[in-house]
Amino acid sequence: MTTTDRLGPEQLRTLFLFESLGEKELDWLSEQGRVERVPANSPVYTEGDPASCFYVLLSGTVSLGRLVHGDVVEVNRTDQRGVYAGATQAYIGDRVEQTYPNSLKAVTDCEFFLIPAEEFAGAMRRWFPMAVHLLEGAFFGYRKQNTIIGERERLLALGSLSAGLTHELNNPAAAAVRATSALRDRVTGMRHKLAMIADGRLDTRQLHELVELQDAAIKRMASAPERSALDAADAEDELTDWLDDHGVNGSWELASTLVAGGVDAEWLDSVVDTVGEERLEAAIRWLTYTLDTELLMGEIDDAVTRISGLVGAAKQYSQLDRAPQQTVDIHALLDATLTMLQAKIPGGVRVVKEYDRSLPQIQAYGAELNQVWTNLVVNALDAMGGSGTLTLRSSWDGPDRLVVEVGDTGPGISPEIRPRIFEPFFTTKPVGEGTGLGLDISYRIVVNKHHGDIRVESGPGDTRFTVCLPVAQPEAQPGDAERAGG
Repeated sequence: MTTTDRLGPEQLRTLFLFESLGEKELDWLSEQGRVERVPANSPVYTEGDPASCFYVLLSGTVSLGRLVHGDVVEVNRTDQRGVYAGATQAYIGDRVEQTYPNSLKAVTDCEFFLIPAEEFAGAMRRWFPMAVHLLEGAFFGYRKQNTIIGERERLLALGSLSAGLTHELNNPAAAAVRATSALRDRVTGMRHKLAMIADGRLDTRQLHELVELQDAAIKRMASAPERSALDAADAEDELTDWLDDHGVNGSWELASTLVAGGVDAEWLDSVVDTVGEERLEAAIRWLTYTLDTELLMGEIDDAVTRISGLVGAAKQYSQLDRAPQQTVDIHALLDATLTMLQAKIPGGVRVVKEYDRSLPQIQAYGAELNQVWTNLVVNALDAMGGSGTLTLRSSWDGPDRLVVEVGDTGPGISPEIRPRIFEPFFTTKPVGEGTGLGLDISYRIVVNKHHGDIRVESGPGDTRFTVCLPVAQPEAQPGDAERAGG
């Protein structure tokens, strides 16, 4: 870059930005500003650097770009004399971090009139105090509104997830309570039947054989094959006939438990040989209680395992015990999100997971990424209206990035509104059903905080939101949290 002579007041008046200023203001600009030449294909300033100057284009063509996962994407190109860029929010002062929000590049040889940011900010506050107040109010008001509504949306999402988690926990918890109550009754029954069996009319050998039969029944149940409903019904009929033939009361009630435990008529014959016909009913009921007890303990084990899994999923989802940024398994985060949203997934929606298990763990903000998955999955479910296919897919995107896709078979996003879906407060849902911040929050989490990219492709029956994330994250900068959170 090279600096040339300053511009005079009359030259400055030819620029549309300054054409209505008075002589005093133009004299001040002429004194404070300077002209700078930038050769073709050279950067004027870079996104993220301290915003030190306000630039006005005098001649040449410039390109305005935004940084997207390591690449600068051009968003505008112009040769219009008088367009401006750089420290455009310097008037706010040090209440926010002053960095360049984009990158400016000289496409051809360019000439700029530039003013130091501090001087430009002071002039704005002196010359246009009311305008500065309005601009500050709009800036901070929008940011505060965005923050409050964003927090409200997160609370609503948390409430919805909590309700779903409570519903999911209630089923296994209720099953465990029911099984525990039934187990108590069975254990009491076993004690009574054992007293009847061992009242002195069974010798020690017979009692030992009965206990061995009890152990054999438990092992038999553990290895019992899965039966179809028809096969189970036939087996129960067979055992019912056997029990009736041997004078055992309530045969139909006992048969279902015995069949579930893998017991057949041949094995019951060995019970007769051990205890005799006189003690047969008491022995069979005692063995039935044994099998029933094992079945109930299995139910309790399944219920507790289910509860433990749900708690683990909630813990994985919230990342409450983890550092803000840590090494995460992207598939574990997706599975935890699906578990938390299980109650919101209609019965008519099929969930398909196509994971590339070769993907490595990555450095990321786990809780924030779960918020992204939640927003995308909920939007997909809403779009399908109760039936369709929800697809979660992961894959590589080059050697140092991975991709997560959330797809649905809904009607798609119309081309007219697709460019606006990441805008804050834009929503297609009825008033009161959406704040329009879900995708805006997701965009800021992915792009600003994780230095990734999020995009959408949509057509009837095939809408896909694609999230690209770098495997390795750069070290967090002081302003990252604020920029990501709005």
